[in-house]
Amino acid sequence: MRRRRFLAAVGTAATVGSAGCAGFEPLADDYDVGMTAQAYRPREVTVAVGDTVVWKNTSTRAHSVTAYGDSQPDGAAYFATGGFDDTATAREAWDDNRGVITNGETFEHTFETPGRHDYFCIPHETAGMVGAVIVEA
Repeated sequence: MRRRRFLAAVGTAATVGSAGCAGFEPLADDYDVGMTAQAYRPREVTVAVGDTVVWKNTSTRAHSVTAYGDSQPDGAAYFATGGFDDTATAREAWDDNRGVITNGETFEHTFETPGRHDYFCIPHETAGMVGAVIVEA
């Protein structure tokens, strides 16, 4: 995907320009959003309708990618690690260790509906681990 190559190049340029900045993690060719201990990097991405976003757990902690179902654009497909149909089910499943994405694992979702798609990490939501995918027509 050309967008990933572009983002990787921008990430490399930013790395050189921001050497020494704590917490910066350049994007890789194989994912769009990385996960630190308590944050998605980048926190927000913008894509076109039909693009697939890939999240990768780049930390040692277990995480999730869980859509806020009540704030998704009308007609948007729900997305969550574990393949759940709604936020409540994803939250309940987390207690049974389902929907977990561990170090090095990826999750992907193709966005077909324009608008803002907000999401969060179940165990780290209260620490502010939230993100958004902005889908443009």
